[in-house]
Amino acid sequence: MVLLHLLHSLSVSHRWTLSVAHFNHQLRGRSGNADERFVREAALRLKLKCFSEGANVKACAAKEKISVEMAARKLRHEFLARTAREQRIPTVALAHHADDQVELFLLRLLRGSGEEGLAGMRWKRSSPAHPRVTLIRPLLDCPKTALLAYAKEQGIWFREDASNDSLEIQRNRIRHELVPLLQSKYQPALLRVVARVGELSGANAEFVAQAARNWRDDPKSPFAELHVALQRSCLQQQLVELGIPPHFELIEALRLRPGKRISFGPREFLSCGRDGRIKKESVTRFQTRAPAVEVALSGRAGKLNFNGLEITWKLTKPTNNSLPGRRPRLEVFDADRVGPAVLLRHWQAGDRYQPIGMPGSVKLQDLFTNARIPRDERQRLAVACTGSGEVFWVEKLRISEQFKITPSTTRRLLWQWKPR
Repeated sequence: MVLLHLLHSLSVSHRWTLSVAHFNHQLRGRSGNADERFVREAALRLKLKCFSEGANVKACAAKEKISVEMAARKLRHEFLARTAREQRIPTVALAHHADDQVELFLLRLLRGSGEEGLAGMRWKRSSPAHPRVTLIRPLLDCPKTALLAYAKEQGIWFREDASNDSLEIQRNRIRHELVPLLQSKYQPALLRVVARVGELSGANAEFVAQAARNWRDDPKSPFAELHVALQRSCLQQQLVELGIPPHFELIEALRLRPGKRISFGPREFLSCGRDGRIKKESVTRFQTRAPAVEVALSGRAGKLNFNGLEITWKLTKPTNNSLPGRRPRLEVFDADRVGPAVLLRHWQAGDRYQPIGMPGSVKLQDLFTNARIPRDERQRLAVACTGSGEVFWVEKLRISEQFKITPSTTRRLLWQWKPR
């Protein structure tokens, strides 16, 4: 509302034509509908056109298997870009402020983002939904306290989103708990420091990204001889172009294992050649014995296919060290002991591991015999190993003792599979 007031007060002298756009995420029922009415009435008082739209964000998140926050952002940007294009409006002004920038920086820092992510929001950039629509953020260096003071001074009415107070949401915990702690105990000038770090990170990220684009257009040196930052940027750009989230673990698996197939979805595989080019493959049929496949446990969850066996995995935090309800074909492991990547393969002669509850390791061949698994079926069963080669799961057998949940477990790996 402060942004609208400022732009409207400047519009005559700058000959701007303003319109108002509001997207209803349909997450807060009557309160969200009241927000929409409030915006429409504000636009009417200023005699401005108002465009509004709504969508079921939760349904979109469930359908596309993304977070509610990501689904809301996607639908909101699509609405703004579509409306702008239909009305031949080149620029969309957003009201993000300095506090938003700090929260985003800390959120991405805790998620392990690189320099590009830590750069945060930009004053000006193309819309993620359409390259010909420009987003601007005129208030990006203004702290929220200044905006609240201005609203009070000018008598600008606004509505508070009640969900912003919910500590169930990580971003809200950062806003209400972490930021005040950092400002009071560690760095009173947190907003200014984060802005500086974001500017430095952004400039570095832009330089590396451009150098990577130049190399991809005209590779004058072998991929293996590039600086590691350039290698990562080249792979990241290719993953984005393929529509695949460029998680660090996936980038590293491709970069460090040229020629090896990496699973990133059901029957979907990636591999990186020695020339630094990523190749995408789809497998529709399974064989008696398929080639080994590396799986990067990147992100929070994923799905993959190994020789017709569909495996779904998810990383979660333990709740009082209690296991989830027992379900067929679901196992739970200590994620930190398993590590960031696993290898799926078939049984090999000499394979050993320690089934949970047993005092020592035994040969898989002996376990297959005791379980009366036919010889031809043994050849098809999947075996999951850590990056160092330790077996932690064998299809149809118990999990490994060394990878079970313990009181010291901080992250769990939920591992579920569907039979062929």
